[in-house]
Amino acid sequence: MRRALLLSIAAVAGSLLVTAGAPAQEPPTLHARVGPGFTISLTDASGQRVTRLDPGTYEIEVEDVAIDHNFRLTGPGVTRQTPVEELVKERWTVTFVNGTYTYFCVPHATSMRGTFTVGTPSTTPPPGNVVTPKSRLVLTSGPGFSITLRTAAGKAVRTMKAGTYAVTVRDRSSLHNAHVVAPGVNRKTAVPYVGTQRWRLRLARAGTLRFLCDPHAAQGMRGSARIVR
Repeated sequence: MRRALLLSIAAVAGSLLVTAGAPAQEPPTLHARVGPGFTISLTDASGQRVTRLDPGTYEIEVEDVAIDHNFRLTGPGVTRQTPVEELVKERWTVTFVNGTYTYFCVPHATSMRGTFTVGTPSTTPPPGNVVTPKSRLVLTSGPGFSITLRTAAGKAVRTMKAGTYAVTVRDRSSLHNAHVVAPGVNRKTAVPYVGTQRWRLRLARAGTLRFLCDPHAAQGMRGSARIVR
């Protein structure tokens, strides 16, 4: 009996030693690059563009090879960026949670940007939260540093059914503009313009509608809505 007990204790102790000595698993590595030229990318270890990730901690090797660009990453719990006008190589450790993340070049946020999702997004929007083409929409830019897309009743637009929308655009400051980008759509007011316009936007495909102020997108004047079929 005593011999059996000693053998059992020795086996448990050996198991603990093996577990304690096991190396910690390294987090996956992603590769971010901005430049040369007007290019920006985020790829996985196999070189594929990142469109979806599992929640968790990742290492990101960031390479900024153009002095007129930078790499900025934002999303739930993450805000990191490289400096503009410097060539740098950095290694970031970030933890992603469920949600949507955006990476872009701050000076060229309209054209140099990408997005990816973390977790499995719901394919069915919550009941009652989908805006339909029957809704009249209001896009307001300014007068402060805010831009919003709402229904005529004042409800923020998060998810939209594909179709043709009537949008009242209120550009309320000469410092800002109102810019809408979606699959097949790219329309904006001029920065000095102040006034009201009425647009008809045809959203024919599923995807993302982005609205922003071009000069101040990096300062938070931007938003998005999901387009569903």
